[in-house]
Amino acid sequence: MFQGKLVMAASVRQQLVERALTAEKLLEQLSPCLIKLKEATAAKLCAKEVEELKLSNAKLRADVEQLVQRLRRAEEINGVKQVYCSTPTSSPATPNGPSSTAESSVNTPAEKTNQSNTKPEKPQQKKVKPKKEQKAPVKVDEAPADISRVLMKVGRIVDVKLHPDADTLYVETVDLAEDRPRTILSGLAGRVPMEQMRDRLALFACNLKPAKMRGILSEGMIMCASSESKIQIVEVPAGAVPGDIVTFSDYPGEPDKQLNPKKKIWEAVAPDLKTDENGVATYKGCPFTIADKGICKAPGCPNFPIK
Repeated sequence: MFQGKLVMAASVRQQLVERALTAEKLLEQLSPCLIKLKEATAAKLCAKEVEELKLSNAKLRADVEQLVQRLRRAEEINGVKQVYCSTPTSSPATPNGPSSTAESSVNTPAEKTNQSNTKPEKPQQKKVKPKKEQKAPVKVDEAPADISRVLMKVGRIVDVKLHPDADTLYVETVDLAEDRPRTILSGLAGRVPMEQMRDRLALFACNLKPAKMRGILSEGMIMCASSESKIQIVEVPAGAVPGDIVTFSDYPGEPDKQLNPKKKIWEAVAPDLKTDENGVATYKGCPFTIADKGICKAPGCPNFPIK
């Protein structure tokens, strides 16, 4: 019985081997057919895609042609001259007939692009700007060049010393009832003793442009009646205090904040500053006056220029 089973197994095995060999032969025979089938399928797919592309291209070409026609009509409406290219045809010309060369109404893609991008140059018209009306310069009423333009105030000399680089100059610290004392230089060294200067009330021109004298900035000018041989500081009336302003009854007006050197106001005023025969300080005969306190004098210097 055992031997019978072995014989049966051997028979089955033999059949399986034969079938495997048959299958291999079939595969070898079918393999070229499968390759051809794949190639044919791929060719069909490519042909289908080609047909789809052709249809798409034809549609695009039609759309482009339609757009070109619309562009051409728009350009004609706007006055753009159309230029058409002529192309020869293959048919021969007849003796009495028209030429075989016909004008092509369709431009090449490059020409279409150039026509769509090129706009006719319009002559540039110069814009004429309307002339602006020239306004007449506004004339500012300039105050007269007189003593009303000069600010003179009473000040107290709180300190005085010689200029380090000039033997004829005093450097004075003057209280004018302002935020801070001013530094004012004068050429009184050697002519007025220093002890007569210190703690003294005097008149100062206060709105001259500050100027350096031997390296030190002077912020005003002390008023003195003087000649070549004599000098006297103008005296203020009793009761005057630092900050009092000198006025001139014949010359009302507000002093400048600062005199402009280019306008030469001080140069116009200075020649008319002098004492009268009584030593009263005047401008064109009008006394230097401090309201409610009196007039300013240089008693020992009648008919002297003040500077």
